[in-house]
Amino acid sequence: MAHGFRSTRRGITGFLEDAERELLGKLFRDVASMLEPRTTPDDDPLAALVGIDAEATVPEDTAVRRLLPDGVDGDDEAALEFRRLTERGLREQKTAGLRAAELLIEAEPIQLDTDQAAILSKAINDVRLVLADRLNLVTDEDANRLHDITDWAEATDLESYLALVYNFLTWLQDTLMQALLRSLDR
Repeated sequence: MAHGFRSTRRGITGFLEDAERELLGKLFRDVASMLEPRTTPDDDPLAALVGIDAEATVPEDTAVRRLLPDGVDGDDEAALEFRRLTERGLREQKTAGLRAAELLIEAEPIQLDTDQAAILSKAINDVRLVLADRLNLVTDEDANRLHDITDWAEATDLESYLALVYNFLTWLQDTLMQALLRSLDR
């Protein structure tokens, strides 16, 4: 069973069971594959270098839209232009962060400095955003409904299983953030 993260003299330390590490790694890989930038052979090298994607469109997948929201509210044309200028770079950053987080959880126990803790926290948050979308979490009441699902033996359907994973990630991220805050106080 996972042990929450703690702030120690060696940094931020946590422990995951092999099955938990495998699950988290798979989730990181799955979300990274959702975000990988689309590349085509005729990409303009300069545009690719600075992260411009002239072909960017609003993602059809609502989970990807949660990860890459519109940069301008209420103006679809300006939002699309902002997306064209920034989305490729954001996709690359998030994908790299998810891959780095997968490497960070391989150690036993996990020992992180503050920069690594921030990378892991962002990756966990991205996975939580995808799960929240799949679970139709929009309001606090929706989240509270899932909060009481805690017994793995009662995971009889996909929604209850995803809720358990979401709750586990929420707990893990909370312990990570508390440890990070304590380490910053030192």
